[in-house]
Amino acid sequence: MTTPSAVLDRLALVLSAFDGRGRLNLANVVRYTGLPRSSAHRMLERLAEANWVRREGNEYELGSLLIHLGSLAIHQHSLRRSAAPIIRDLHRATGYVVHLGILEGTHLLYLDTVGGRLAGSMPTRIGLRYPAHRTAMGKALMASSQSDDDCRGLTPELRKIRENGVAYEISQAGGGIASIAVPIGPAGETVGALSVCGRIRDMKLDHRHAAPVRMAANAIFRTVQRDRLRGPSSEDRGNRPENRAPTGSRRRFHFA
Repeated sequence: MTTPSAVLDRLALVLSAFDGRGRLNLANVVRYTGLPRSSAHRMLERLAEANWVRREGNEYELGSLLIHLGSLAIHQHSLRRSAAPIIRDLHRATGYVVHLGILEGTHLLYLDTVGGRLAGSMPTRIGLRYPAHRTAMGKALMASSQSDDDCRGLTPELRKIRENGVAYEISQAGGGIASIAVPIGPAGETVGALSVCGRIRDMKLDHRHAAPVRMAANAIFRTVQRDRLRGPSSEDRGNRPENRAPTGSRRRFHFA
């Protein structure tokens, strides 16, 4: 008899096969999961009945219920709620795209993105998972998430990021995009990372542009700590007046 935990493990395995792959047929799922064909088919049919996946002909894709639950998970995340007013102020003050993310294993998960027209041209979106080592935010998180005793295995690049408290990245995509990322919280206590992105011609990859991002990250970390002490009394705590950034934050976050 198959135990409930074994069934859950197989369902999770099947759902994970869709990560970053879009539509899959049964043969694809069998190949990516290693499950027997009959078991994979049975799991897919159960998921389809529950609207966790959607079947169209011989192909399957993530279903509307799963997409809805994933969206709720992102929007209800405590860090996102705490950071929301601060990252909005940082964007308004600088005009640059602002990203908020956390580390999930070896991947960066984008929790929030605030930006104007430039944000639409970037290959980022809320809920996107991306290899951490390929982004400034991911590198900032990888460098700072471990305690001092556990950071001996860091690469020279990550050691430098940990020492300086900031990661820089330049991408030629979209005409040339520069990113500045800092961890939210001290090394070993990091709860996420914050970054600003803009055209290479507009950004200075030095302390002049890193300083206000650090200030915003520090403000987020203080808010997170305060919210943890108060406890979750409301889903929109981060939007309450007492949790909003000071009115002078636009000037405080100004880039020199």
